[in-house]
Amino acid sequence: MTSAPTAMTVSDTEVLRDALGLLKDREQVAERLLDSSAQHSFDPDTALDWDAPLEEGKWFWPPELVSLYDTPLWKRMSPERQQDLARHEAASLASLGIWFEIILMQLLVRHIYDKPVTSAHVRYALTEIADECRHSKMFARLIQRGGAPTYPVSRLNHNLARILKTVSTTPGSFACTLLGEEILDWMQRLTFPDERVQTLVRGVTRIHVVEEARHVRYAREELRRQMVTAPRWERELTRISCGEAARVFSVAFVNPEVYRNVGLDKREAVAQVKASGHRREVMQTGARRLTDFLDEIGVLRGMGRRLWRSSGLLA
Repeated sequence: MTSAPTAMTVSDTEVLRDALGLLKDREQVAERLLDSSAQHSFDPDTALDWDAPLEEGKWFWPPELVSLYDTPLWKRMSPERQQDLARHEAASLASLGIWFEIILMQLLVRHIYDKPVTSAHVRYALTEIADECRHSKMFARLIQRGGAPTYPVSRLNHNLARILKTVSTTPGSFACTLLGEEILDWMQRLTFPDERVQTLVRGVTRIHVVEEARHVRYAREELRRQMVTAPRWERELTRISCGEAARVFSVAFVNPEVYRNVGLDKREAVAQVKASGHRREVMQTGARRLTDFLDEIGVLRGMGRRLWRSSGLLA
């Protein structure tokens, strides 16, 4: 993220407005989030029963959210293989989550590097970094407990992210943060109350949903502020980088190796996922709250909007 002066800037204190209305004071938002963190934070190592046996016949991910659901290939699979695919996809999503959260932690550190260290805004960023550390460890432990392998992103996407972490603008960083958080959040909100799903998975997703709600609020408020105050070139670059991130994210969402690891033909499986109307609806529905927000604050314009459409996340 771009640097800011060490003193509070005019944009920290002046009254700002965008298409959604008046922006809230940055320090007041952070103070509320700090209060919420003090009341509703979890230590996954002690809050979850990691030693409890896995439950026979239960899913690691709701079947409707599995990538192949309702495809011809899915209908030919036995229930046992369907559940095995869900287990591997849960591991793939957890692996993606760890990759993304490591990126996010670095972006947050860059964001606060030049800001007043005693401000509530910085203290909340540090609180969020601590949350993300716990989440990453929690996801890694879930992968191990489920018995599936880790699924790293491709070398290309791994190195593209290395570039993103180095050159991202401040609004671009917060836009990408929301991209990674809000779609998974929508899926997890369907997962943690679902009694068909393993109790451990439901516990992991519940913790993540509760704590990510604060992260989303922080990122949304800061992105709104940045889209009002950033120079025009930075806003334009943000639109393009956010659109490209959406394209990469949609491709990386499920590692195709999951299909090979459950005995399916990878090429056929990938083709059926791409052709699946159900899958397209799931991904667009999961992204809709975010895309509506980005559209309202002026992120989905021009080339950025075209990239979002090509990602399949925007109807």
